[in-house]
Amino acid sequence: MASSTYYDRHKVMRSSLKRPSAPGRGRPATLHSKTHTGQIVSNAQIEEWLLELVSGEEHSYGYVLLTECLRVQHSLVINKKKVYRLCQKLGILNPQRRKKIHYPRRLARNHTINASNQLWQLDIKYGYVAGYDQFFYLADIIDVFDRSIVGYHLGSSCEAKHVCQAVKDALRSRIASGASKPIIRTDNGPQFISKAFGDMCEDETMIHERIPPKTPNKNAYIESFHATLERDLLRKESFETFEEAYRAIHTYMDFYNNRRMHRSLGKRSPAAFMRWVEKASMDTSSYVLAI
Repeated sequence: MASSTYYDRHKVMRSSLKRPSAPGRGRPATLHSKTHTGQIVSNAQIEEWLLELVSGEEHSYGYVLLTECLRVQHSLVINKKKVYRLCQKLGILNPQRRKKIHYPRRLARNHTINASNQLWQLDIKYGYVAGYDQFFYLADIIDVFDRSIVGYHLGSSCEAKHVCQAVKDALRSRIASGASKPIIRTDNGPQFISKAFGDMCEDETMIHERIPPKTPNKNAYIESFHATLERDLLRKESFETFEEAYRAIHTYMDFYNNRRMHRSLGKRSPAAFMRWVEKASMDTSSYVLAI
């Protein structure tokens, strides 16, 4: 806390002890406004003008547009916050628009994971191209059992349609026809709460889980991969072009999936771990993750 804030609050507390009925802080509401020529206009007159506006063609306007009408039609110098107070007093405020929710949020919960393609985590990472002083986007999906990056989108923009296509490509490459689809877990980014992403999950019969705000630990596997990518590549190299950055990302993805060893996978790469699992035909109880 800034020292000025502390001492200001301390001063208010001391004054409240001396004057229990002290008035509220802030500038008192004015009883009039002025025009551009300096003419004084009472609040009662402004209220009358507001009632005339809402009874005419401007009946659908909110307080912001009503403020502009007063400025244009009556040359008033007036703040939208004062118009809000007057509209609230008159009871002519438009009801607050409610955001339409197409798909209700399903909160992330714990799962017992004992095979690949049961739970995927998806998130977006930003990279920097120094030569253009611009960022690029990496939307990638990780399988929490075998740690493979099952799909990703790489580009100078990242919209819901790009993320949906990356998920669809991952499903085509990893999931056999007729097999059950994985649960996909994301945060609450605009791409993931969009109608397009919800429609895609419904069309693909996938369960979409979203973690609560400020809980990146519930998306720990993809967050951990992004930290690894930052440490191994993005922090070490400077890119002059987008092509150079994309080529480096593609190369790293191939290295990560096929050759980079993970201690949590018995010092195997994700690809080697998947081959080991297949060869050993391991029991479902011998390697279980609680996510």
